[in-house]
Amino acid sequence: MRIARFTRAGVESWGLLTSRGIVDHDELTTDAPTVRALIASGERPEPVASATVIPLADVDLLPPVELDKVVCAGVNFHTHRAEARLDTDRPPYPTIFTRFPDAHVGHESDILKSDAIERFDYEGELALVIGRRASHVSLEDALDHVYGYACFNDGSARDWQKHAMQWAPGKNFERSGSMGPTLVTADEIPAIGDSWLETRVNGEVRQRARIEDMIFSIAELIAYISTFTPLEPGDVIAAGTPGGVGLFMDPPTFLAVGDVVEVEIDGVGLLRNRIGRG
Repeated sequence: MRIARFTRAGVESWGLLTSRGIVDHDELTTDAPTVRALIASGERPEPVASATVIPLADVDLLPPVELDKVVCAGVNFHTHRAEARLDTDRPPYPTIFTRFPDAHVGHESDILKSDAIERFDYEGELALVIGRRASHVSLEDALDHVYGYACFNDGSARDWQKHAMQWAPGKNFERSGSMGPTLVTADEIPAIGDSWLETRVNGEVRQRARIEDMIFSIAELIAYISTFTPLEPGDVIAAGTPGGVGLFMDPPTFLAVGDVVEVEIDGVGLLRNRIGRG
């Protein structure tokens, strides 16, 4: 299944993406009022016989699940550690930070560069969405807790990120990142490790890596994070970005208003956002 959240004529809703457009949840075989409720229910709804298909051109896409807890893994590719001049040996534990729900927009919505940001950067990532409650999950059972995947852009205000040792200000400007275009259930991509992640800025490839090249795997991230905080159905883990960010280009190259960032992952989709003025 490919699940979309959207607004249409100012009304927020969700539905299933088909080859012809979106079928609203009111015309599916489910009573789940939200995507999080659908995930928790374990249902796999289908369109009713008389279902109407809404053209994608008639909607504005939102992050594909109602965001609450968004936990992010930092420097989780060796190529990113190398460009940051960090020790490229595997660290004992993942670097973890959080993003607030209002720091995200959906596919084709403008990511906003606040006038307070001087050095605005992209980070293309895989986002995984939790399917059932995860607390103190073992490594062996961790993948059973994955509901699905989406593309993620961890938009980063590098100047604010470096104000202190913790990164929260640089990762949480309002509407500074994105997630989408849809939530793809895990059964659609059984070998997610084989997928390639690619980030482009104005059509130029900046990042390219296989998901399996992450330092800490999806299972390891779930096991580690669920040890210190319970994860509920619909919670999100952003699994880290590979090398190629603007900060470490020579010379450093940051995003400007009008730039277009695309994050594409095989089988998951293409997330596109223009940089707007905040």
